[in-house]
Amino acid sequence: MFTGIKHAHFVGIGGIGMSALAKWMLHEGIQVTGSDIHTSDITNALSHRGIKIFSGHAVSNVAKGVDIVVHTPAVPEDNIELKEATARGIKIVSNFELLGEVSSSYSTIVVTGTNGKSTTTAMLGLILEAAGYDPTVLVGSLVPGFKDGNLRVGKGRFFVIEGCEYKANMMHLQPEMIVLTNIEQDHLDYYRDLEHIQQTFQKFVDKLKGQGMVVYNVKDKGTQALKFPQGIGYGADVETDYFSRDRKTQPGSQRAMVFRKEEKEVYLGDVDLNVPGAFNIENALAATAAAMELGVPFATCRQALAEFSGIWRRFERVGVWHGADVVSDYGHHPSGVSGTIEATREFFPGRRIVLCYQPHQHDRTIKLFDDFVETLSLADHIVLVEIYDVAGRNEDHEVSSKQLVEAIKKRDPAKDIRYAPDLHHAENELRDLVKPGDVILIMGAGDIDELARKIIV
Repeated sequence: MFTGIKHAHFVGIGGIGMSALAKWMLHEGIQVTGSDIHTSDITNALSHRGIKIFSGHAVSNVAKGVDIVVHTPAVPEDNIELKEATARGIKIVSNFELLGEVSSSYSTIVVTGTNGKSTTTAMLGLILEAAGYDPTVLVGSLVPGFKDGNLRVGKGRFFVIEGCEYKANMMHLQPEMIVLTNIEQDHLDYYRDLEHIQQTFQKFVDKLKGQGMVVYNVKDKGTQALKFPQGIGYGADVETDYFSRDRKTQPGSQRAMVFRKEEKEVYLGDVDLNVPGAFNIENALAATAAAMELGVPFATCRQALAEFSGIWRRFERVGVWHGADVVSDYGHHPSGVSGTIEATREFFPGRRIVLCYQPHQHDRTIKLFDDFVETLSLADHIVLVEIYDVAGRNEDHEVSSKQLVEAIKKRDPAKDIRYAPDLHHAENELRDLVKPGDVILIMGAGDIDELARKIIV
C-alpha cells in the first residue's frame, strides 16, 4: 500500500492522527522524518522510535531522498516545507488523502459522527482483536492495550478508522461499513448549518461499497434525516436491531442489559463498563452491533468491553491533586461537555465538581454560545480559560471566555465562576478553589491537558 515510498516527511507530525500514520509507515520499513511548531509528548515518543523530529519549519527539513510529503490540513499552503516540496516535484498529500488510498486496500470500517468517534473506534478495534480478526486500527487517541497507542497494525482484512467530519475529510475514505454515532451542529466555520452537515454525511453513506451497511443511533435526531441502503439500528431504551435497557450505575462502573431484535427480542446478556456515562453505553452498543454483524459472538464483545479501561483524554483519571481526583477530557462540544459532567456525578456521587474548561476555537464558541452557557453552568465551580486558538481555522477574535463568564453570571449570579487568561492563571485559581474530595474536571480539545499532567506531578 506504500509501494515505492522510501522516505516520508510529515509536516505537522505532532497531531494525534499524523503521528499514527507516521508510526504505520515506520512499521512498513519506510524512513520517516517530521516537523512541528511545538514539541510534545507525542513528538518525543516518535523520537524514541527513531523518527527524526524538527522543531519548527525550515527548507532544510525536507532532506534529499524524501519522495513523499504528508501534511495535516492545519498547515497553510504557503508553508516553506510544502513550497520546497512543490519546487522539487515531490509528491504532496494530506494525511486524509493518504489514508483514503490506504483504505481502498482493506475492508474498511469508518466510525464517524460528531461525538464518540474515538471511544467507539477503540472499543470496536479491541473487540475485533479479541475475536481473532487481527484488525488494523487507527484512533484519534491513545488506547491502552495497543502497543503503538493510537495505532494497531494487524494482518487481517479489516481496517477500523475514525472518520473526521471536519471539512468532510471522511469523504477521502472508502468504507465497506460505517458506524455513525450522531450528527449535531459543529464545525460551523466550514458547514453552513445542520442541513449541510447532514447532506455531507448522506454523500458519505452513498459511497458505501457493495452491500455495505450503516450502524446508526436510531434515537439521534440529526441522523434521522439520512437514508441508508442497509441500516442496522442501535439505541438505549428503544426497540431496534440492538438495544439496551435498565442501565444501572455505581461509583466507578455501570451496567446495562443488551438485546437483539430478531423474530422477537433476544436478551444477549449484560454489558459492564468501567467508563462512565449513558453516552458510553451507546458507544458500546454501536461497537457491539458492528462486531456482531461481522460475526463476532456477544460473549466476546462483552468480555472486551468489560476489560476496556478508557482512552487518553476521554474521562481519563490522571491522578490526585490536593486530595481531589483529576480527570482529563477532550470534550469541546456542548453536548459532549454536558454528558461528561453528568457522567462525573454518576461516578463520583455527592462530590463537588470543579470544571476547568478551555473553549476550543472562537468560531465554535460564537455559534454555540448559548449552548455553552447552559452546559457549563452544570458544574458546581468553574474556571474558564481563554479560548484556544486553532491553527488553520477561522479565528476572528470576536468573542472571549470573559463573555461566557459574564453570561453565566447573568444566568446564575450565585455561580462560582472565574476567568483565567492562560493555563498559569487557571492553576492559581484551582489552588485557591479546590478542596479535598473534589473532582477536578479539566476539559477541552486544546492544550489544557498539559495542566492536568502538570498539577499531579
